Amino acid sequence: MVGSAGLRVNGSLTIPDAELSWRFSRSSGPGGQGVNTTDSRAELSWDVGASAVLTAGQRERILERLAVRLVSTTLTVAAQEHREQLRNRAAARDRMAATVAGALAPPPRTRRATKPTRGSKERRLTAKKQRSATKSLRSKKPRRDD
Repeated sequence: MVGSAGLRVNGSLTIPDAELSWRFSRSSGPGGQGVNTTDSRAELSWDVGASAVLTAGQRERILERLAVRLVSTTLTVAAQEHREQLRNRAAARDRMAATVAGALAPPPRTRRATKPTRGSKERRLTAKKQRSATKSLRSKKPRRDD
């Protein structure tokens, strides 16, 4: 998927490879000598503000929802969980696509508040009574001997 014509985000949006930029560096974590010598960590960047494939509404939604992850208008994702650069590149592409798709998704419907059902109220009260009875058995009341 690395050599494809673009990054497919969803059915209507594909980010062309020309708008994506890669940067590679040394990964952290386990891996022995390989970590110290190979640039296997992959960073994928995309300038949302300068993108030609987004509509004004899409651009506004992404900039609003990903505001905390953007540096100016550039979105960057990194992957370093694999030892091979190729697998980290694929992971970074998948992560970028998922991030952008999540930002473009319509907001969830607001929850309509409902009252608890009669059965749930009864179950709650029964459980409270049982718990109260259990605790009352623990009290050190003097026993009456009749």
